[in-house]
Amino acid sequence: MPAITTQCRVSSLKRSDAPTPLEALWRPTALTTVVLVGEALALILALAPAGSDDRLVRFGLASLGIQWVALGTLGTFYLARRQLARLPTHAMAWACLGLLLAMTGIVAAVAWQMLEPALEPAGSGVRFVLRLLAMALVVGLLALVAFQNYLHARRLLVRSKQLELEALQARIRPHFLFNTLNTGAALVHARPDEAERVLLDLADLFRHALRGPQRIPLADELTLTRRYLDIELLRFGERLRLEWQVPDSLPDVHVPSLSIQPLAENAIRHGIERLPQGGCVDVMVEVTATEVIVTVGNDMPHVAAASTGHAVGLASSRERVDALTEGRGRVEAHVQDGRHMARMVLPLE
Repeated sequence: MPAITTQCRVSSLKRSDAPTPLEALWRPTALTTVVLVGEALALILALAPAGSDDRLVRFGLASLGIQWVALGTLGTFYLARRQLARLPTHAMAWACLGLLLAMTGIVAAVAWQMLEPALEPAGSGVRFVLRLLAMALVVGLLALVAFQNYLHARRLLVRSKQLELEALQARIRPHFLFNTLNTGAALVHARPDEAERVLLDLADLFRHALRGPQRIPLADELTLTRRYLDIELLRFGERLRLEWQVPDSLPDVHVPSLSIQPLAENAIRHGIERLPQGGCVDVMVEVTATEVIVTVGNDMPHVAAASTGHAVGLASSRERVDALTEGRGRVEAHVQDGRHMARMVLPLE
């Protein structure tokens, strides 16, 4: 398959927009939790002492009403997510509580009009609606407390991940910088014209390596990886063959800075350098409906030498992708048909 090259310019680094607290509500686990909590609340209401002994009917009616309120409120949150995102966190919380109470009032009023005899033959509609609003207020306040604790725990987790990433970067930086400097030094005397271009590429790579954990567009990270491999191509000459299979148009997805480059560096150090006849390094990008898959493959010796060098670069990429994609992305490595394959999977937002 012929390689499809991508022409892209490294743009200035930028941080992606920070996710809003409400985004956690759209995840399958959160939706499942809301449904299960609603069913538990309906069961409690059905088992509570009341004038009617038909608890199964009460459970069905309570479950129907609670799920309408819960799912309707979540749907309202989703439709108003852009407006809510502009509010401060505390104002957003109270606005969400207000939407919950409004949805509860609407569902309670409709339920009273449609099912009045089954709900409360001797009661009044106003009392029925007010009672449901009071219940929704209590549940909403408890939910706000739980969500506040969740956000606090999430911030602590992100902070600890950032500290781990900085420690991993402190380990990988010297190795990366000295390797690339040695490559440039080897070219200064032999090919001075090419050395000038290499030094410019090195300066750009150094600038990215010395910055803290951040995310950059996938196209920019691939360009940095291409620059690194171009430097190695000058050093190895005919011993190194590069193949790029990258679509002309890449999705707007962000990756941790210098997360693909260590995979390419591992391919050189643990594959090409150990093959007297050289070998091939290929970089392939596949785009599906839900994710982007970046694969870096390399030829490798038939008998792999014992080395722990792979661990630092691979662990760094794995930890950074896991932290900055909140566990939705991953980095895997395996041997396939005698070739080492490192694969990075990134979710599409």
